[in-house]
Amino acid sequence: MTESPAQLHPPGPPDAPWWRDAVIYQVYPRSWADADGDGVGDLPGVTAHLEHLVDLGVDALWLSPFYRSPMVDAGYDVTDHRDVDPLFGTIDDADALIARAHDLHLKVVVDLVPNHTSREHPWFRAALEARPGSPERARYLFRDGRGPFGAQPPNNWRSVFWSPAWTKARSAVFDDDGNGATRLLHKAQWYLDLFDSGQPDLDWTNPEVRAEFDAILRFWLDRGVDGFRVDVAHGLVKREGLPDWDDTTRMAGVSDRPTCESPMWDQDGVHEIYRGWRATLEEYGRARPDGTPDPDSERILVAEAWVEPIERVALYVRPDEMHQAFNFHYLNAAWRAPDLKAAVGESLRGNDLVGAPTTWVLSNHDVVRHASRLGLPVDVPCPSGIGADDPQPDAELGLSRARAATTLMLALPGSAYLYQGEELGLPDHTGLPDDVRQDPAFHRSGGRELGRDGCRIPMPWKGEAPAAGFNTTGETWLPQPACYAELAVDRQRGVEGSTLELYRTLLRVRRDRGLGRAGVAEVADTPPDVVAYDLQGIEGGGGEGPRTRVVLNLGEDPIRLPEGELLVTSGPLDAGRLPVDTAAWVALP
Repeated sequence: MTESPAQLHPPGPPDAPWWRDAVIYQVYPRSWADADGDGVGDLPGVTAHLEHLVDLGVDALWLSPFYRSPMVDAGYDVTDHRDVDPLFGTIDDADALIARAHDLHLKVVVDLVPNHTSREHPWFRAALEARPGSPERARYLFRDGRGPFGAQPPNNWRSVFWSPAWTKARSAVFDDDGNGATRLLHKAQWYLDLFDSGQPDLDWTNPEVRAEFDAILRFWLDRGVDGFRVDVAHGLVKREGLPDWDDTTRMAGVSDRPTCESPMWDQDGVHEIYRGWRATLEEYGRARPDGTPDPDSERILVAEAWVEPIERVALYVRPDEMHQAFNFHYLNAAWRAPDLKAAVGESLRGNDLVGAPTTWVLSNHDVVRHASRLGLPVDVPCPSGIGADDPQPDAELGLSRARAATTLMLALPGSAYLYQGEELGLPDHTGLPDDVRQDPAFHRSGGRELGRDGCRIPMPWKGEAPAAGFNTTGETWLPQPACYAELAVDRQRGVEGSTLELYRTLLRVRRDRGLGRAGVAEVADTPPDVVAYDLQGIEGGGGEGPRTRVVLNLGEDPIRLPEGELLVTSGPLDAGRLPVDTAAWVALP
């Protein structure tokens, strides 16, 4: 492994905005830390543990929803986008969190949920009380049902949570014609809900909807947030006429076909919306004393867009739209060298076409944690959740591969996203009893889909404390598996070889060597089961910085490392060689 071909990706400028190479840490507030002891995490709990993020070495945190909500879908069913649900605290708690994060030089990104509201939202309650065709109903996707009296849904769409995507809002209305017969005044009406029936979809062709979300953006920007992660960013616009669709309605694309073929996902009309949002955010940037834009003040939009092919993802991050989009293409890549190389190369090339940074992510609140996912056989598709009766992941193998996958990911240029607890090597809870599950995907599918509860288990902070330090009462909204106590923060901090110390080292070296803004080239003469890239950093003045090689061994035998200084390995070496399912960074001469 000595030669490199032409670059896959050129180095970025040293004075680029903060978000182009930021490491952003997802905090799931329900499961981060519980300050009041009721078993559910809250905003004061987040604030109390922000120093952990500073110690880890990340640049920003992204907060999953904390808005007022009946919690049908863990807060993704919002009744008031401008207030905090009492379960999580108060608006003053949100202000205190933002202020404390900024004191610690952490950016704050908050979730925005624009595809739907809660059924309890004042707008929707007014819509249910209003007549068909009213302005109140025009904010949502109400339609007459099919059949003589509208007794059948308007089309055949299914929701992401398995059930029909339409809920009847009112039955047909009849009137006595005065001669003992009845006449139909209005067919039954239905409303669209692509997720749960408690989450009615908004109609984004309505100017009132667009104006409302511009005001919501400004509300949080005025409070100091640094950006928004946009939930279901590919779903706001539906194809005109809402035609039938016989394929599965799912978030992660549609079979092997382009996502935009489906009438509910990735329609071109979403891009006009995001151009407007980008213009709003740019009003909040600051200028330097010399009048030039301050790149540290830029506010960002991040798309959750489960879109295939990857060229369609790049459309969301054109210069006048969003700043970043999650790279689910990489997250879904199989643990094989050809698949990983393809995902990396296609991701970099696709984003470079529009001048956007690539993002890298392995886990989040919607997928099986990668420490468990990678412990399953490579050729077995990963399920949405893993239950006690399912084949269990190989925990040791999964953690070894997870550490190696992260070592590869954090070497790559662009922005990286970490999910809370992955720095501890936390696995999914694969033994949850069905009677404690809360994900609506489990309940609406009749158990056919286990759902996402297993990756949302409360965080372990202290191995010997009640609830592993999540709170002082021992109450948890989901039970923790026994292994979490041994993986707690206090059990790993300062322990050589621990997953926490691996993450801290990776993030420190990544920053010191400028890997987030480096140019990258695939090493040419690697064995077929080895993934290797050369990274060329950039000095502050724009000159060439240090050269670093990342090597990942997916073969059957240990391999020799290149000449140079060994910076970090995801696991122990074997007589100086890199073992299988292990990755390393080497400083090249």
